[in-house]
Amino acid sequence: MDSETYSLNGSPRRAPTATWYAPARLLSLLALVLVLAIAACAPTPPPDDDDDDDDPPPAVGDVRLKEVVSGVDYPVVITNAGDERLFVVERAGRIWIVQGGAVQPEPFLDIRSDVATEGEQGMLGLAFPPDYATSGAFYVYFTNTDGRGALARFHVSDADPDSAEVNGETLIELTERSTNHNGGQLAFGPDGYLYWAVGDAGNGALAQNLGSLRGKLLRLDVSGATGYAVPADNPYVDEPSAAPEVWAYGLRNPWRFSFDNAEDLIYIADVGENRHEEVNVQPSTAAGLNYGWPVMEGDACFQPANCDPSGYTAPAFTYDHDTSSRSITGGYVYRGPSAPDLVGHYVFGDYMTSRLYTAAASDQWRMRPLLENDERLRTATFGEGADGQLYVANFENGTIYEITQELP
Repeated sequence: MDSETYSLNGSPRRAPTATWYAPARLLSLLALVLVLAIAACAPTPPPDDDDDDDDPPPAVGDVRLKEVVSGVDYPVVITNAGDERLFVVERAGRIWIVQGGAVQPEPFLDIRSDVATEGEQGMLGLAFPPDYATSGAFYVYFTNTDGRGALARFHVSDADPDSAEVNGETLIELTERSTNHNGGQLAFGPDGYLYWAVGDAGNGALAQNLGSLRGKLLRLDVSGATGYAVPADNPYVDEPSAAPEVWAYGLRNPWRFSFDNAEDLIYIADVGENRHEEVNVQPSTAAGLNYGWPVMEGDACFQPANCDPSGYTAPAFTYDHDTSSRSITGGYVYRGPSAPDLVGHYVFGDYMTSRLYTAAASDQWRMRPLLENDERLRTATFGEGADGQLYVANFENGTIYEITQELP
């Protein structure tokens, strides 16, 4: 393998061995630059009625990482199916169940023979629908052996709730073969529809092309027994030249997004190119938004010769690249029981740093570090338990941590 490779998030890395990511470069961090709040042209999030959300986040050092399990090979997804189990996805194509502080001895699903793992490929997304307890269906996004991204439906085994049938139904296969900028997140929104973040495949022009599924947030109705339908209120269903699945566009590599159902908001963390990482925050019902890539990068013009910022939806906040911070890993608004001072604050990371951060509208979207210089934080993904508890994965050593708070 060439010594220069790419991370899931799309920034060049130096590889220590014939593995996918490059080593941590634990350099002294430069000051992170505070950028503007949501521009006036963008829909404004609803007012915050939860008094807890107005409290400041915990001070640096008050947050703790409690190890849950270790030894997972390159974890890229942590999620739940509405019960006490955690489901952890390995990039190579396996899903493991974590229960009672241990990884179950057999995988829930193993489709490694169907998954390509070159560059930023792999099994990248997993989502369980609200009716999983009765339907037994769940959804996986992976790169198939033809090098194309595929969305597939699988079912749990009738005989064993901790095992899935290996034969799935492919719902969508993306047109472009791609080893980078694949996006990855799958999640069900408060409306019950499946949302799917797809990167631009390294071709920024696709992000502004409504006829392409690349560089988009897609919205699908997967409630049927087979196939999928396009929701009637998707913004481009009546536009002949547009893909009707498109919900939002102008995204580069939206590796991770999440819903905050308590405030009915969606948080989309989009990985930047040269200078800026961005987090877009909008009402979950805001359809047809154009986040600007490749004309805009964050809230700055990426193509100055053809740039009118007023024509695009601005991010809630951005931060500039420095010697270490340049590959955002989106997280969640904390709603769990173990860190009371984090409630209402968006928790996220950057793959290239050894920090966790928080930001909130009630704090004018100021980025505040929660953990600093912690070698456990090679953060490729966050995940929620059914109780709202927040977890974070160290991609390089395969350890899953629970985020907790030390109280006085």
